[in-house]
Amino acid sequence: MKDRIDGHTILIGLMAYPIRHSMSPTMHNSAFAKLGLNNAYLAFEIDNKKLPGAINAIRTLGMRGSNISMPNKQKVIPLLDKLDPVAELIGAVNTVVNDDGVLTGYTTDGTGFMKSLADEGVDIGGQKMTLAGAGGAGTAIGIQAALDGVKDISVFNIHDQTWENAERMVKIINDKTNCQAKLFDLAEKKTFKAEIAGSMIYCDATGVGMKPLADKTLVSDPSWFRPEMIVFDTVYAPRTTKLMRVAQQAGVKHVLNGLGMMLEQGAEAFKLWTGKDMPIDYIRELLFKE
Repeated sequence: MKDRIDGHTILIGLMAYPIRHSMSPTMHNSAFAKLGLNNAYLAFEIDNKKLPGAINAIRTLGMRGSNISMPNKQKVIPLLDKLDPVAELIGAVNTVVNDDGVLTGYTTDGTGFMKSLADEGVDIGGQKMTLAGAGGAGTAIGIQAALDGVKDISVFNIHDQTWENAERMVKIINDKTNCQAKLFDLAEKKTFKAEIAGSMIYCDATGVGMKPLADKTLVSDPSWFRPEMIVFDTVYAPRTTKLMRVAQQAGVKHVLNGLGMMLEQGAEAFKLWTGKDMPIDYIRELLFKE
């Protein structure tokens, strides 16, 4: 890094809270170095309160842009100048691009999720998915999966500030795609179990499983899962979450964490900032080896 940074280096950020666990700085800085690009990527612990000032700093400092993660993916929208059509549809942003002071919001989470499944040789087209969580990542995953051919989605969410967003997501899926979606209260455990039992894929897009909830899981009983299904946890720190251990106990063939999704969504963001393809095989080997 010290050999690359000079007076012409352009900064790209990551704004979230908490964020010190993130592998995105390693991923992007390694890709910049591999391609000889004069950029640097840094993580900033930014919550909702600090977000307006941080977004304004993108313009003030001439940053190329920033990734946006929890809890800011929806709160950032009013602070931007424009939205990509997919981000507008999903109602969440995880990537901001600065073009001469004009900030445009994109979302790459959904495509990252679907590409990470494809990387594992998994096709969920025409299948049913149960999805827990309707925050920024969950919304992107649900809508992108519907756009890409998933037949049915059962969404489970708690009655908190994201419930209204969950209702919006389900309505968009039903109105604008060929997928049928239903929304359930996560407190309805019998229904939760039954919907998972009828699904080809269960995806947890909540923060359960990462710090400070690293010892928690929404599904603790291995009998809820079948060996032929897919269990996907968007958390990647720790690499093996409690949910994943439960799925492994059930003999599930495809038990995936969020590392592949993080890699693929990062590659999409990388191209938005640089116009170049991330050296994804090189980065995959680096990240998965670590």
